[in-house]
Amino acid sequence: MVMEEVRIMRYFGGCDAGSTYTKCVIIDENSKIVASVTNRSRINPVLSAEAALNEAVAQVKGLHSVKDLAYLVGTGYGRNKVPFADENISEISCHAMGVHMANPNVHAVIDIGGQDVKGIAIDMDGTVLNFAMNDKCAAGTGRFFESMANAFEMSLEEFSKLSLKAKNVIPITAQCTVFAESEVVSLVGEGKPMEEIAAGIQLSVAKRCFVMAKKAGATDSVALTGGCAKNEGLKQAIEKVLKIKVVDLPIDPQLMGALGAAEYAKRKVHV
Repeated sequence: MVMEEVRIMRYFGGCDAGSTYTKCVIIDENSKIVASVTNRSRINPVLSAEAALNEAVAQVKGLHSVKDLAYLVGTGYGRNKVPFADENISEISCHAMGVHMANPNVHAVIDIGGQDVKGIAIDMDGTVLNFAMNDKCAAGTGRFFESMANAFEMSLEEFSKLSLKAKNVIPITAQCTVFAESEVVSLVGEGKPMEEIAAGIQLSVAKRCFVMAKKAGATDSVALTGGCAKNEGLKQAIEKVLKIKVVDLPIDPQLMGALGAAEYAKRKVHV
């Protein structure tokens, strides 16, 4: 009697240790997402990555620990701190690959991270053609939006929808987060309509994104990645400023870096 060999499915992990959120994705040999986690980052990136990885592993039948992954790639701000990672790859490469896996027809990305804004041009195979980055100032980043939402005494979700009600836009002239917050507080104190101030904030960020997108060569359409991609007011402002379509991705845009890292992990093992 010949015993049939039972083939065990292998799994591949990507952990995007961002400055504000830590994301983890596990895929199988067919590049199908079998687990995903998004957690607020702690002050210690090792603990953040460890917690996200353990949560993701717990979602997959057949995996008992992070060490059971066939290959693990770390990416993001704290990519060097991801425990048990076999390798780390830049978030620019991982976001490009993640978007390519989600929608191979998208060739330009604006990634709005917690601390920077990036414009990325993607080649036909998911690799990076070109990129531009603004990491000198927090204005227009995830932390900037959190700061603005706090000034409005709102949740991020409430703030992101506020500008959609605006009939006019009140321009925000300050480029710095600290000064912009002071300007917003003054405008609110003057009794200006809050939705019009919010529209001004979204527009100022969209203009920053415009520079990054043009440097990356966006021409007909662009996808947004990072947590700010869920900001409907920003999405509309970018479409208005760039005069191109913002493509909605079929997978959570906040997971793109982790998904790209997981796909790179899979390719390292030659399934």
